[in-house]
Amino acid sequence: MGIDLHPAAWLFIADWTIRLAALAWIPVRSAPAAARSWLLLVGFLPLLGLPLYLAFGQPWLSKERRERQANASRVIAERQQPLARLRWVPHDDSIADDIARLVERTGDFMPMTGNAIALEGDYAASLRRLLDDIDAARFEVHLLYYLMFDDAVGHAVADALAAAAARGVHCRLLLDDVGAKRGLRAHAPRLRAAGVEVRAMLAGGLAWRRSARMDLRNHRKLAVIDRRIGHTGSQNLAEPGFVPGFPNREVVARVQGPAVAQLGAIFASDWYIETGEVLAVPEQPPDAAGTSPAQLLPSGPAYPFANARNAVVALVQRARHRLVLATPYFVPDDATLDALQIAALSGIDVQLILSRSNNQRLTAWAQDSYLGSLLDAGVKVALHRPHFLHAKHLSVDDGIALVGSINLDIRSFALNAELGLLCYDPVVVATPRRIEADCLADAEHLDAAAWRGRPQWRRSLSGIARLADSFL
Repeated sequence: MGIDLHPAAWLFIADWTIRLAALAWIPVRSAPAAARSWLLLVGFLPLLGLPLYLAFGQPWLSKERRERQANASRVIAERQQPLARLRWVPHDDSIADDIARLVERTGDFMPMTGNAIALEGDYAASLRRLLDDIDAARFEVHLLYYLMFDDAVGHAVADALAAAAARGVHCRLLLDDVGAKRGLRAHAPRLRAAGVEVRAMLAGGLAWRRSARMDLRNHRKLAVIDRRIGHTGSQNLAEPGFVPGFPNREVVARVQGPAVAQLGAIFASDWYIETGEVLAVPEQPPDAAGTSPAQLLPSGPAYPFANARNAVVALVQRARHRLVLATPYFVPDDATLDALQIAALSGIDVQLILSRSNNQRLTAWAQDSYLGSLLDAGVKVALHRPHFLHAKHLSVDDGIALVGSINLDIRSFALNAELGLLCYDPVVVATPRRIEADCLADAEHLDAAAWRGRPQWRRSLSGIARLADSFL
């Protein structure tokens, strides 16, 4: 004999069954901060929160993708063993020694000397250098980017690739399926017809079920031309107009020397993870082109550790005099937030540079909720005004700089495939120092007392947005 209950009673039972199951299930599968956010959502909206958690609660990747990343890491480690002569050995017990060992153990790549690194903070100039290098390519061009738009920049890059392919240059283009959706639709048919191999990474739509959680993205930006020139940084293949009236400000590194082989290995790894095809990689890296030591820092959910977050926290913790961080999106996890506060309270000159304009409204609201505690601890916070500060870079004292695609947010740390370039040369580090000074010259410098005096509605809005930090 069945139990005859009113529909409202069944709904009540279902609601509380979901809440109790979530309480037992979510905390053992998520970090504490993420678990709190998900439990709050499920507690308020059980019937909505549960399917959202199942879809977005874990940075799920297919077994095949994880195995391919492990295979790629193994090959990278094996290929580096005979290259001991190129290893840069920092002073024992130095900041660089600590960081280089951490990055190599988690991200595969050793620090290599003999590089020439030119950092460019001008959008048009960095784009021009990329196009010139593609135009001068003789046998191979590999591009991997998060965004490629159907605009003047996208068309210029597509034209350069098509012209290179017509000269007999083997061109490959990897684009994120969601971020570069417009570019794939506009350029892929013509480029394929011209002989360029074009592939989409992390397929969107229903195809995501075969590979990864639907919002995991490949956020890297890199180019490798003729295996001797590399580009990496924050700049996409798009016009600098994410925020109308505030053109993007970026930082891009042009690299020559042995580190180009590391950029090539990242492209080959991502190509293999996406397609299953193993690209031919030369046994020997390019000859020395300078004297700068450098090291690549890849990260993403396919790695067993949070490589980017761990490296950033380690850099913050090891600063001795001055630390400058520039990022468009600042939604840190607890470890990063605590490290910044402790550094400032320890007497380190800590400067955080954010963008006054922003193209992610919810992220900007959440970001505001972190600034009060940082200001109270002595962290200097500046909001750059003339541009949308899309650049991501960090400098420690006068000897280490990190540039690349890594934002200081939970998405970059846990969900996106990202890429950073660690530069260990004080001469190279002087360039981001000049870029930082230029950003600070036209910025709003926040005052702790004035920030605490913000209207209550703004503080409440920021606090509510912060509850979604694990989703942003």
